[in-house]
Amino acid sequence: MPPGRMPVDTIVASEAQRGRVYSRLRQEVEKGNQAFIVYPLVEESEKSDLLAATEGAEQLKNEVFTEARLGLLHGRMKSAEKEEIMNRFKNREIDILVSTTVIEVGIDIPNATVMLVEHAERFGLAQLHQLRGRVGRGEANSVCILLKSYKCSEDGEKRLEVMRSTNDGFKIAEADLEIRGPGEFLGT
Repeated sequence: MPPGRMPVDTIVASEAQRGRVYSRLRQEVEKGNQAFIVYPLVEESEKSDLLAATEGAEQLKNEVFTEARLGLLHGRMKSAEKEEIMNRFKNREIDILVSTTVIEVGIDIPNATVMLVEHAERFGLAQLHQLRGRVGRGEANSVCILLKSYKCSEDGEKRLEVMRSTNDGFKIAEADLEIRGPGEFLGT
């Protein structure tokens, strides 16, 4: 980690704890901090039961965080639109940024102290590690909440436990190799 960066606490939460997770986000926003909520999809798919950013943002805005200023960011937006949303978030005009993994790299918002990753078990370790790196860039303690669905696989549980137990990228890479295996060296 870069010098001076604070380690990010990582919490694994289940669907049953969603209310407490939302309370934690609300507390951070009330303190003047900002939050990310990351979804695996842009829009809901008939083939998938995963939550999606577009629908999620709408529901959160209308039902959960009615007092907060929410923004939506995803990869299908035009570059200028994405840049405008990111600038508004950076300038603290947006409290909670709902997005897909488009925020995985290159975003530095020191005031963002909490990240919620929906369906966290669906992400790989490298991606979760990159996402978690978007918070903890300021001086305040930060937290990354990995929310798992009821259908979490055994490998998904292992990945989430690795993320909960370490911030060390090398240990995460080793665990990834252990869980997924080395792949094929000689194949088609």
